[in-house]
Amino acid sequence: MPPPATDLLKAKLGTSDAPEIKPTNPAFIPPTQPLTPGKQLPTSVPLPVLPAVEAAKRLAAFAAVDRHIGLQHKVIGIGSGSTVPYVVDRIVAQGFQANKDRVFLPTGFQSKELIIKAGLTLGDVDQYARIDVTIDGADEVDNELNSIKGGGACQLREKVLAEAADTWVIVADYRKNSHILGTTWTQGIPIEVAPFAYAKVLTNLSQMGSPSKLPNNKPGLTLRMGKMKAGPVVSDNGNFIIDAPFPEEMMKDPVGLLHKIKMLTGVVEVGLFCNMAKAAYFGNEDGSVLARVNDGSVEKINEVPNTPELKGQVDDATVA
Repeated sequence: MPPPATDLLKAKLGTSDAPEIKPTNPAFIPPTQPLTPGKQLPTSVPLPVLPAVEAAKRLAAFAAVDRHIGLQHKVIGIGSGSTVPYVVDRIVAQGFQANKDRVFLPTGFQSKELIIKAGLTLGDVDQYARIDVTIDGADEVDNELNSIKGGGACQLREKVLAEAADTWVIVADYRKNSHILGTTWTQGIPIEVAPFAYAKVLTNLSQMGSPSKLPNNKPGLTLRMGKMKAGPVVSDNGNFIIDAPFPEEMMKDPVGLLHKIKMLTGVVEVGLFCNMAKAAYFGNEDGSVLARVNDGSVEKINEVPNTPELKGQVDDATVA
C-alpha cells in the first residue's frame, strides 16, 4: 500500500483520473511540502543549513540542474560522488509532472540507489545509447574543463555515460577548481585495470614516470586497497584500480597522457576526462556558484532559488 504522502501528492497533482503513483521503493516517502503554482515540489522549506563544503556542493548541483535539465530532457544520466545526491534532490523537486516520463541512468551502485530511493524510473545504457544530459561530480577540474574522476572507482561507467550524453556537466565544490590537474587531487589518476594485468600495468606506469613515492613522502603509484576489506578495491565491473600520480609537466598535457595510458594492454579505462564537459559548476563558501563553460566564458551566479525554475510544456500548460 502506498504511503499516505503518496496519496497527498497525487491529490495535489490532479483529479481522480491522475496516473497512479507506484513508488519503486516501498520505504520511499515523497516530500509533503505544499506545491508551487507550477505543481513543483520545493526542495525544502526552508533549505536545511549545511556545513560550508556541503552547502557549496548543493549550490553547484542546484544551479546545474536548473540550467541543463529542462522539461524536454527525458533520458538523464546520474553520476557518482558526494555532490550527486543534491542533483537528485533538485530533480525530484521539479515535481511529478516533470519526471513522470523521464528515465534515469546510473553510473554505479551509488547513483542506482539514489534513483531508486527517490522513486524515479531506473534505466540502463543498454536501453538508451543516447542520453540527453548527464550530470556528474569530479575529483578535480582544470582550466580547460579537463577533469580527474574515479575516486569512487566508477570511471568506466562514468565515461560511458559522459560520451553517450549530448550534454555532460560537472558539479563540484570550490576545492575541485584547479589550474592544472594533480594540484589538489594528489593521489594520482585512477586507472581501471583487468585484475590479471595489474602487476604488468604498474610496471608500465612506473616506466612512464609515475613515482612510487610523492615529494611529501606519501605513497605514489599503487594498487588501491580496500579500507573495510582485505585486498584491493574491486570496481562495479570486477576490475582493480591503480592510482598513478605523474609530474606536473606531464599533467599539463592530460590529453596526451590519457592516450599513452589507454594504449597499455590491460588498461580498461583511465580517469582522465578530456574535452568532454559542456560546463562545470563550482559551489563557493560565500553562497555563490562559479559557472565555467567550454567556450571559455565564466559567470558568477550570486544565488540559487529554493524552488527549481522550469520552463516548458507539460500537458499543454506552461510551467515557469
